[in-house]
Amino acid sequence: MPEGSGGGTAAGPRTLAEALRARGDDELAALLRARPDLLSPVPNDVTQLATRAATRASVVRALEHLDRFTLQTAEALAVAPDPAGLGELRALLTGDEPGPEIAAALPHAVGELRRQALVWGDDERLRLVRVARELLAPSPNRPSPTGLGPTVAEATAGMSPGRLQELIAAAGLPPTHDPVSAVAALTALFRDRERMGLLLDSAPPEALAVLDRLVWGPPYGEVTAAPAPPVQWLRDRGLLLPASPRTVVLPREAALHLRGGRAHRLPEPVPPTVAASAERRPQVVDGTAAGQAYTALTTVEDLLKDWHEGGPPVLRAGGLSVRDLKRTAVALDTTEPLAAFWLELAYAAGLLASDGEADERYAPTPAYDEWLELPPAERWAALALAWLPGTRAPGLAGGQDSKGRALSALGPGLDRPAVAEVRRRVLGLLAGLPEGAVPDAAALRDRLRWERPLRGEGAGAGRDLRDRAADWALAEAELLGVTGRGALSAHARALLPPPDADGGAAGPGPDAAAADRRARAVDLLAALLPEPLDHVLLQADLTAVAPGPLQRPLAEALSVLADVESKGGATVYRFTPGSVRRALDAGRTASELHAFLAAHARTPVPQPLSYLIDDVARRHGHLRIGAASAYVRCDDDALLGEILADRRAQGLGLRRLAPTVLAAQSDPGTLLEGLRAMGFAPAAESAEGDVLITRAHARRTPPRTPPSPVPDGPPVPDRTLLGAAVKAIRAGDRAATVERKPAPAAAARPVADGGALPRTSPADTLATVQAAAMTGSALWIGYVNADGAASQRVIAPVRVEGGFVTGYDHTADEVRTYPLHRITGVAELAED
Repeated sequence: MPEGSGGGTAAGPRTLAEALRARGDDELAALLRARPDLLSPVPNDVTQLATRAATRASVVRALEHLDRFTLQTAEALAVAPDPAGLGELRALLTGDEPGPEIAAALPHAVGELRRQALVWGDDERLRLVRVARELLAPSPNRPSPTGLGPTVAEATAGMSPGRLQELIAAAGLPPTHDPVSAVAALTALFRDRERMGLLLDSAPPEALAVLDRLVWGPPYGEVTAAPAPPVQWLRDRGLLLPASPRTVVLPREAALHLRGGRAHRLPEPVPPTVAASAERRPQVVDGTAAGQAYTALTTVEDLLKDWHEGGPPVLRAGGLSVRDLKRTAVALDTTEPLAAFWLELAYAAGLLASDGEADERYAPTPAYDEWLELPPAERWAALALAWLPGTRAPGLAGGQDSKGRALSALGPGLDRPAVAEVRRRVLGLLAGLPEGAVPDAAALRDRLRWERPLRGEGAGAGRDLRDRAADWALAEAELLGVTGRGALSAHARALLPPPDADGGAAGPGPDAAAADRRARAVDLLAALLPEPLDHVLLQADLTAVAPGPLQRPLAEALSVLADVESKGGATVYRFTPGSVRRALDAGRTASELHAFLAAHARTPVPQPLSYLIDDVARRHGHLRIGAASAYVRCDDDALLGEILADRRAQGLGLRRLAPTVLAAQSDPGTLLEGLRAMGFAPAAESAEGDVLITRAHARRTPPRTPPSPVPDGPPVPDRTLLGAAVKAIRAGDRAATVERKPAPAAAARPVADGGALPRTSPADTLATVQAAAMTGSALWIGYVNADGAASQRVIAPVRVEGGFVTGYDHTADEVRTYPLHRITGVAELAED
């Protein structure tokens, strides 16, 4: 009987649909939560749900989400008889030796397979859904994960009766009258431990060596036209059966005997333990993580400050070029892979995007300016919450995809849903360790492989993507300050959702809980971050030392007046003639610079620094440059003569127009830079003769929405959707299976079995509906909506007028109105 069919007996469910129909609402909701693809769209009834649950795409997705032992249980069921009892299944997993751990874990594994509708039936008649059996059972084109081959019956299909009689005669069995009994006799021999042992005791040692090579798989081997005597001995007795003219296979029953009854060489009922490789003091962990968090904030700020006036161009295929990534790495004083991580982090947080212009370039977004105004702990929380669900893999930047195309940072090909899943699981395992415990990376990867053995995706160099994603998660967590010295920090522990959070809560709960977690994390981190300082320490070597983070106005003003020389626990700024001139170009006067330094220095302003400011200010603006193409004017004609006599000015195309004016063939910008390179301090002026104040022009993209993580399949439904879906499925099931009165032969067309739509004439439909409205009885109707989708419904009509019937729809559990011309037919329900 098909798996999606209905029907049943008191002895137990005969189909998957009947098994699902017998479940409670909570169990159906658990199935839909575990396999959300079954909800797209909501099935009309349980039969449709069972049919959809048995489709190949849905079964493959469900198998990918099984842990190793649950998958091994399904693999054992695939090579067991159909149906199989729980005892047979346990024997396949434990073999001849006792396995208390397997016996303890098996009920949970079978329950999980049942919950996901991959297995149905009671413990004495367990059935694996047909598609799962096809995927996991051995076949010539797809070997089984168990390493087992086909059964004797499968391997001898098509073999001549004479050859079968030769096999059983060589095995010491009496002749039979037909091929079926011959196959049964050979199968019984291989399953009989005592007789099979006697047969193998008589085998040559070389033949046993051949079996040893095949027993754990692959079970196939190549033979020549004249096989060696040991191989021929095995072929004569059916221990090797032909799979093709040049290939033989070890039958499943024989292999199980040689394995001691085990389907798997190494069953893994217990997940690998993630042990701690080191212990740190929690205070050290939190302090280190807070320092890393502050470094992450300054790195993102430096990155976007460097792109303040517009970043590099966007490649035609999208993303950042290799050259621009190298320049960014140099600007951040880091490696290219780390530069790609910071770029992707800023992009995920919505702080960086392309401007969308014809000459498309990257630039900060308006959200960046809002982010800068937040307290440091809030800014860190924004970055961390963007990183946690992110599906982009910066570690792939610089590599190639499966088609040989280059993968670039910020490009379109870096989304990998598995990365987010692995990151969440890694952090969940870290949260399960004691505070200050550093996990063993190898044990962590082993645990991830056990939890999702089928989810590995090849990523080159023999390592799968999930292994690399685990390494990336640990490294990125350290960079971002989620971990400190390898252990999870207190503020990150507060930010992470609880392990059982699956989106199943309804209403405002999830948002409120997430806000509470964020507030706790911000409070914990804020207590660890240093307060911004309002002062620096000036030194006689024309440097200023900031012994900690500076207040934003002070940091911005100082970055204009001086150049950053080094960073670390303290930032060192150096004052140079160029940096002082930059401040003067920005509109500051010498007196203002002196006052600024005096107000923010804890030490007296060194005399060399005062002399530097006064000297640059005295020369600043002595030369004025305007647009002719360009001109230079100065009240000191001797100074202009000095410029004309300098060989370095030849490329500027200068000539004297008047004693105090020089004309140039260069544009004002080139002329300005050229004279500064010669050691002068010119100033640009406007057409009115006023000094032009130069300030950095901030370039921002239009408002941009942060990129959404790429989902790995349909999202997990919340409780509200699950409740509505279960209610609709139950109602549709009642409508499809409700007992109906037979329609009169003259009034109704034949109704097909299996719950097909009823067919009645328009006149009979109207009369039946009007009668039901008068008596208050319920009807079973067939209805086709405006999109042409047909459905079955149970309604209780209350009013019929204007070509419409209004009544209580038991299927939807609400009052609805239906056009009469869309009702294909009606049938009265049985009295009970």
